[in-house]
Amino acid sequence: MTPRVLFIGGTGIISSACSPLAIQQGMPLFLLNRGKSLRQTPSQATLIVGDINADPSSLVEIVEQHQIDVVVNWVAYDPDQVQRDIDLLEGRVGQYVFISSASAYQKPVPSLPITEETPLNNPFWEYSRNKKACEELLLAAHAKSGFPATIVRPSHTYDKTLIPMHGGWTLVERMLQGKPVVIHGDGTSLWVLTHHADFARGFVPLLGNPKAIGEIFHITSDELLPWNRIFELVAKAAGAELKAVHVTSEVIAQYDDDWGASILGDKSHSVIFDNSKIKALVPDFSADIPFEQGAQEIVDWYLGNPSARTIDPEFVALQDRIIADQQRSRSN
Repeated sequence: MTPRVLFIGGTGIISSACSPLAIQQGMPLFLLNRGKSLRQTPSQATLIVGDINADPSSLVEIVEQHQIDVVVNWVAYDPDQVQRDIDLLEGRVGQYVFISSASAYQKPVPSLPITEETPLNNPFWEYSRNKKACEELLLAAHAKSGFPATIVRPSHTYDKTLIPMHGGWTLVERMLQGKPVVIHGDGTSLWVLTHHADFARGFVPLLGNPKAIGEIFHITSDELLPWNRIFELVAKAAGAELKAVHVTSEVIAQYDDDWGASILGDKSHSVIFDNSKIKALVPDFSADIPFEQGAQEIVDWYLGNPSARTIDPEFVALQDRIIADQQRSRSN
């Protein structure tokens, strides 16, 4: 039986590819969000304008009114939000899907490749620690009462609107102006970037799938790229020359807490993901879109959307300050 699905969110970077694919697969899809996304709601989805955090009780009304089988919360980030969902949905749905994060895996990574059994322990990044705490609540609820949880851990997933480096378009504009840009470490750590359309092909078949209940999956590309190559591909797509200045992650963290946490807690560590678990349950899944193609999609979208090409003067100044300090220290 085709499940009736509610996405809390549904128009974000990752979910915006999952929504149309779910519809294509014949799933009646309902989206609960504030209706303010720059991404369009699929015409065949039912949009319910609301804010789950401002009006939690509306979730029960929506589930019962529309006979929802599966709820996917794309915008739960802390344990209080997940506990609220457990309390509201216990006994009311056949599946609850929590979007966690592969950044929650232990850092430094104890061994490669990373599997779903790799421990969760990220002391550097509060975002990742909160995701771990959310998972623990769901696993405890599943063990205690059979709460029908499925946990999915995306890694660094992008669409045409997301430049996957700190600074966004400001960084690309520096490249276009021939200015140097900061790359953490020596740029050789390996990273995985997953196109949101590839992620969707692994994710949507989990919806309403009884074999996914009580299970954890990460869904990523198998393409491995050093950060130097990621920057090079973005520069190439923009028709610019990359002028890289390599700065240790620890030094970057001294200049900017948030940027530093995202690097030390995630991007400075080489990652290789074993996707055999999702492929065993979804045999047709494969991530076929290389980042070289994705980088061109990103640059083309920004060039076609001038209003998105915003420049952050504080980030410009930060890059200039870090680079000047590095050049000064290296000349001494």
